[in-house]
Amino acid sequence: METEVPALLRARERVAPERFTFHSSRMRMTRVTPEQLRAMDAESDRCAAELADARVDVLGYACLVAVMATGPGYHREAEQRLHRRTVENGAAAPVVTSAGALVTGLHTLGAKKVAVVTPYLRPLARTVVDYLGHEGIEVVDFAALEIADNLDVAAHDPARLPDIAAGLAHSRADAVVLSACVQMPSLSAIEEAEQRLGKPVVSAAVCTAHQLLRALGLPAFAPGAGHLLSGAFAEA
Repeated sequence: METEVPALLRARERVAPERFTFHSSRMRMTRVTPEQLRAMDAESDRCAAELADARVDVLGYACLVAVMATGPGYHREAEQRLHRRTVENGAAAPVVTSAGALVTGLHTLGAKKVAVVTPYLRPLARTVVDYLGHEGIEVVDFAALEIADNLDVAAHDPARLPDIAAGLAHSRADAVVLSACVQMPSLSAIEEAEQRLGKPVVSAAVCTAHQLLRALGLPAFAPGAGHLLSGAFAEA
């Protein structure tokens, strides 16, 4: 969230007049396990209140799997609850979750079948698969890279992702999710993967940026970030 979303906004600044500031509040997590994910999500109210102090125009809640692991459709509850925290703090702002943004981004593309790359341990990867299925998106194949340490997730080389995605059974997929995690970098590989696979490729970060821009009432586009942010889906 703190690297690729600002990078997407900076790329947009090179071709559009709007300028952005980026503020963050952290929820602690060192290992991507169900227990630490639950503890992390419990801190989200604090973070929303802290960011509301800065009078931000929109909030992005970044741990996709923390939301998805809580239960089907939880992104809607989380967005509403955290929005209420901003209202209570006198600085009402819309809230975008990376989990909800991925769902919305795939629906925006018209993708009913997808292939997905995740850094998670296999049981958590299955949680993502099931969550998307509950939202009407069939996962035809997925990769679970089995990376438990959160810093190791961030250190994963994005140059490896196109090969990993190409190794999935993606022929029936309408789109490919190159990283179902805002912590695992993929932005530099999105367009290469699209060209190689011949279909739209997104990531949790790309979808989050798309929905943040829409929540701001701005055309949702940024260069170098694949089909979703190409401008074809700039307007709500």
